[in-house]
Amino acid sequence: MADQGFAERLAQAMAAAGMKQADLIQAAAQRGAKLGKSQVSQYVSGKVMPRPKVMRLLAAVLDTTPEWLATGEGAPPAPARAGAPEPVPASTTPTSAARAAARSEAARTTSPRQSASSQRSTPMRQFTKSSKLDNVLYDVRGPVADEAARMESEGLRILKLNIGNPAPFGFRTPDEVVTDMRQQLPDCEGYSDSRGLFSARKAIMQYAQIKGLPNVSMDGIYTGNGVSELIQLTLNALLDNGDEILIPSPDYPLWTACATLAGGVPVHYICDEQAEWCPDIADMEAKITARTKAIVIINPNNPTGAVYPREILEQIVEVARKHQLMILSDEIYDRLCMDGYEHISIASLAPDLPCVTFSGLSKSHMIAGYRIGWMILSGNKRCMADFVYGINMLSNMRLCSNVPAQSIVQTALGGHQGVKGYVAPGGRVYEQRNYVYEALNAIDGITAVKPKAAFYIFPKMDVKKFNITDDEQFALDLLHEKRILITRGGGFNWGAPDHFRIVYLPRMEVLHEAMDDLADFFAHYRQS
Repeated sequence: MADQGFAERLAQAMAAAGMKQADLIQAAAQRGAKLGKSQVSQYVSGKVMPRPKVMRLLAAVLDTTPEWLATGEGAPPAPARAGAPEPVPASTTPTSAARAAARSEAARTTSPRQSASSQRSTPMRQFTKSSKLDNVLYDVRGPVADEAARMESEGLRILKLNIGNPAPFGFRTPDEVVTDMRQQLPDCEGYSDSRGLFSARKAIMQYAQIKGLPNVSMDGIYTGNGVSELIQLTLNALLDNGDEILIPSPDYPLWTACATLAGGVPVHYICDEQAEWCPDIADMEAKITARTKAIVIINPNNPTGAVYPREILEQIVEVARKHQLMILSDEIYDRLCMDGYEHISIASLAPDLPCVTFSGLSKSHMIAGYRIGWMILSGNKRCMADFVYGINMLSNMRLCSNVPAQSIVQTALGGHQGVKGYVAPGGRVYEQRNYVYEALNAIDGITAVKPKAAFYIFPKMDVKKFNITDDEQFALDLLHEKRILITRGGGFNWGAPDHFRIVYLPRMEVLHEAMDDLADFFAHYRQS
C-alpha cells in the first residue's frame, strides 16, 4: 500500500547515510540480500510499503530502526559525520564591514521568493492524507497499477487484465446511441433535475417494471455519474458512525471503501467457492448484530462472475426480513448472463422490504466512459422516508449527473440489445470466457470456477506449491516478468493470498499469448 510518510523517512535516512538508490541495493547485496531496482524505486516513490523482512533490512543498512521507518516513532538517524571544518586563519577572517557589505549584496541579488524562504524560521508543515483513508482499499487501480504505469512510461508494453474497460479491447458503443447523443447535445447544456431527465428516468422505471421491481415510481429513481457515485451517495445517506453493513467477500472494493468513508463498519460475509461463489447464508446471518443496517449483494458478481439462483436470493430476503435490514443490490452486469442463466432482481422478491437496486449502461452497452448509472428505490418506502430525505439532499448538492449521458438512456434501454450477441455461443465474450476458463484450469496449481456472467474470472492458486504469502508481491512479480497486469485477490477484500482476478475482454489472439505467458510463469514461480 502507498505511504508518502514512509517515502519521506526513507529519503531522510538515505540522505543521512549519504546513500543513493544504487548504494542501497549494493549494501543489501553485501549482506546477502537482494533488492531490485524497481523494488527500491517503488519504496522511494512511496508507491509500496516494504514487507516486515525488507523493512528490517532497510533499517539495518541505513543504521536506523524499522519502527522509525514504518511509523516515524523513535529517533531519526543522525547525519553522517563529515570532517570538522578547519579554522579560518585570522588574516583571512572578514571584517565586520566586509560582512555587512556581503549581506547588502546578497539582499540586492536575492529574489523575493528566496528572501521569504530564508526568513521562514520553521519548516513548512506537512499535509498528510485524511485518517479516514487509512483503511480504504482500491487495488483495481492501486500500487501494482502505478508500477505498470511507471513501466509504460519507460516504453514497455503492458497487457492490462486488471479493469473491465471495454473500449481498449475493441468493444464499441452502438451507433444508434452515439447518433442520438450527438443530435441531443444542443439540448443538454444546462443542469437537469437532480434526479435526472424525465425521459431517462421513465425508461429506467419501465425497465424496472419488466424486471418485476415492486412499488417503483419516478421520484424513486436517480441517475448518477456511473453506479460508483450513487453507491457513495447512498452509504453517506444511510450510515452513522459505527453502523455495520454486510458486504460480500470477495467484493467490488468500492463498496467497502465507501462504507468506511461514510463512517460505517464493513462486515464481510463469505461467498463460497465450493458453491460456485454463492453467499454463505449461515455466515451472513452469524455476522449480524444490533448495529447492522443493511446487506449488500453484487449479482451478477464482480470479481467471480457468479449469478445467484432464486433460492439463494429468497434466503437472503428472509435474513433481511428477520433482522429488519435494507437490501442494496449491485446489478450492473444483469444483461451479461451466459449459458441460459437468468438474472433475478432481489427487489422483485421483497415487496415488503426497503430495497435499492443499482445498474447502468457502462458494461451492458460498452460505454464505460459515458458514466451513466442509476439506482431504484422500491418495496417498503414508508420506513425509509428520512433516508430518502438524505438521498435528496446529497443528490441536490451534486446538482445532477452528466446530462448528455442521460440523454441516451431511453435509446439504449428501448432498442436492440446488441450485447446479447456478445454473450451468446459464438459471441466474443462467451468464447473468450470459455477459452480463459479452460486455459487456467490446465495450469498445474491453478483452479477456477466457470463464470456465469460479466467479464471476470477469479482463479485460485495453490499457495503451498508456489510458496505465496503476499499476493501483492505475486502481482508485482508477474508484472515485472511477463508484463501482465492483474488485480490481486486481496484487492477485493478476500482474506487469503490465494486468488487473483483476470479480465477476459482482450481479443482471442491476445488471450492466447497471455495464457501461454501465465502457464510459463507458474511453471517455475516460487515466491521468495
